[in-house]
Amino acid sequence: MPSWIDTHCHLDAAEFAPDRDAVRQRAAAAGVAHCLIPAVERANWDAVRQLAHHHGDSYALGIHPLYTARAADADLALLAQALEQHRHDPRLVAIGEIGLDFFVAGLDPAQQERFYRAQLQLARRFDLPVILHVRRSADKLLKGLRETAVPGGIAHAFNGSLQQAQAFIALGFKLGFGGAVTYDRAMQLRRLAAELPESAIVLETDAPDIPPHWLYATAAQRATGQPQGRNAPAELPRIAEVVADLRGLPLDALAHSSTANACAALPRVASLLQKI
Repeated sequence: MPSWIDTHCHLDAAEFAPDRDAVRQRAAAAGVAHCLIPAVERANWDAVRQLAHHHGDSYALGIHPLYTARAADADLALLAQALEQHRHDPRLVAIGEIGLDFFVAGLDPAQQERFYRAQLQLARRFDLPVILHVRRSADKLLKGLRETAVPGGIAHAFNGSLQQAQAFIALGFKLGFGGAVTYDRAMQLRRLAAELPESAIVLETDAPDIPPHWLYATAAQRATGQPQGRNAPAELPRIAEVVADLRGLPLDALAHSSTANACAALPRVASLLQKI
């Protein structure tokens, strides 16, 4: 059975509260050898760290753009303190989830950008890659990366243009593909998954978010009482099958290359896997 790395899984989310350990066990049984659990705000920094240690996974610390509205400057100072405190923790592998979101209404773009750039500075200071939230914001994110060089990372749930993809790759980033690539209507994304260099692609679920098509219930279906399926890290191998089919690759080959790419983007993960 192929072995996989879920490079983006919010295992600490409330949706997993009833059966969190079982969720991770099902993923392991499906071949998911490792999960990266990114933080979204100060309140969950301890949770992601504890979960990573509990399950033998890894974590990232940061402030997500959707949470910048309720974040304060003091949170950036506390993030720096947390990074300093845990800088020798081998399971702390990145700063994230950070970035910009110009899709959700009501967020202050200037506040988002201030937190993004401050966290890039922290990534540079602590020599850690970054996990980027990219939502209608690729060009602004790239501008920040060109002005503050960081040790690479992952553009999570990438859904930009070919030119933007190439720009991230040129800066040393890998591109995360997950549940969205399973939808037939996501034609541009599926084309990118098929045509980008094999060395650029990592796999993720973003669980419990971005469910693959087989878990998605339309508004009409939900109105009749059909529940929305809960995305989970155990879905990663099936998502990988879609990507492998798009690329015309054997599944084992994609497992090998996507794992190698994740380790290249997140060098501390490579060290952790060597100890398994």
